[in-house]
Amino acid sequence: MTRTALISGAGRGIGAATARELGRRGYHVIVNYLANKAAAQRVVADIEADGGTAEAIQADVTDADQVADLVGRFTTLDVLICNANTVMPPFEPFEALSWDAFAGKINGELAGAYHLTQRVLPLMRAQRSGRIVYVSSTAADHVGTVMAHSIAKSALNLFSQHVAADAGRHGITVNTVAAGAVRTDATADVFNGSLLTYLSDRSVSGRILEPEDIAQVIVTLAEPGVAVTGQIVRADGGHGVLDQQLGGFAANLGDGS
Repeated sequence: MTRTALISGAGRGIGAATARELGRRGYHVIVNYLANKAAAQRVVADIEADGGTAEAIQADVTDADQVADLVGRFTTLDVLICNANTVMPPFEPFEALSWDAFAGKINGELAGAYHLTQRVLPLMRAQRSGRIVYVSSTAADHVGTVMAHSIAKSALNLFSQHVAADAGRHGITVNTVAAGAVRTDATADVFNGSLLTYLSDRSVSGRILEPEDIAQVIVTLAEPGVAVTGQIVRADGGHGVLDQQLGGFAANLGDGS
């Protein structure tokens, strides 16, 4: 029996890479998109060219009614991946940051996960199985970066663990992938030059992460045999642990060890 996966924000970047990988693994993939129909259709075409099946469906996942219409098309759903970047973070310093911009980022981040999860869980409970994966960011752990983005991702991480605690008894696993710096269409202009060199040097692979790297982690957590739940899985190419190693090395030099 073909398993079905719904991916929000699957027209490009991490979502598109995840959709293609699930398609290769035999899933029927629902490529959700907000506005870029052509990009979503290209992902569908890629999946079909590889022998898989997929369809593109437009819906604003921050809108409860549109999510109800989207999920209402299905009687069963095996995998939900909440990936959509619903609101761009405001970059102003705190003193210049308006409450509306701050709250808008947090509200948008959670709404995209909240509405989808609330609609999909009854289907998964009825079938006594399911996999939910949220796509977050290591920005949740970084103080002094973009405040609204960091706090929104922290909230998403905690939200996922509450969902995991509630869903576990129904045979549903719920996990979050916290992605590090990833080179996508949206970040290509940012991750270049000296910053690209720095990020590559702090990776165990010696390069910046690509969407396909994160997709592999997401898809692993979405597979039926995985019993892990309630986890925040860092996918940062080793950046965090290598920074700790460098910090420990510097500390040892400082105390004369």
